[in-house]
Amino acid sequence: MKDVIDIYDCVAYRATNSELAQAILALPDESVTRRSHFFHGRYENLYVDIEQLPGLKSILEIALEKSAQILEVPVDNLKFGFWLNIMRQGDVTTLHSHDDDDELLSAVYYIQVPAHSGVFKLHVDREIREIEPVAGRFMFFDPSLPHEVSEHHNAQPRISIGINVGPIDR
Repeated sequence: MKDVIDIYDCVAYRATNSELAQAILALPDESVTRRSHFFHGRYENLYVDIEQLPGLKSILEIALEKSAQILEVPVDNLKFGFWLNIMRQGDVTTLHSHDDDDELLSAVYYIQVPAHSGVFKLHVDREIREIEPVAGRFMFFDPSLPHEVSEHHNAQPRISIGINVGPIDR
């Protein structure tokens, strides 16, 4: 990866984000197939079937295409995993990294970002890079880099998709 973080604004999907946000917030509890990372009274990661959310598949396909460009490998050599992150007022995302398995690249896509909804903090060496989230934006980064999100201060939820990209097992 040339840069520590690669930002891509997906302007065409900003209109889709509103519908996607509504669908995510309306998901019944039983449609969440798995929850993980229980910190500060909430599960940071919510896993759902991609078919449950119209528009999600095309966003994830763009993530895979951009990942292939960044990694300079054919897109058909890559696979992805994803989860939803819904931050409500007072929530934080704790410091963590994504280098548990075969991840080559991590990303976040912002669906809904109200004002004062926390800052993405990427820890690079001894420096913390703070990046304001923007709805319709992808941020791609090295999965080994620790990162966190500061406190969400808005009554409206912040919604994002976490993505890990790795090699297809052949």
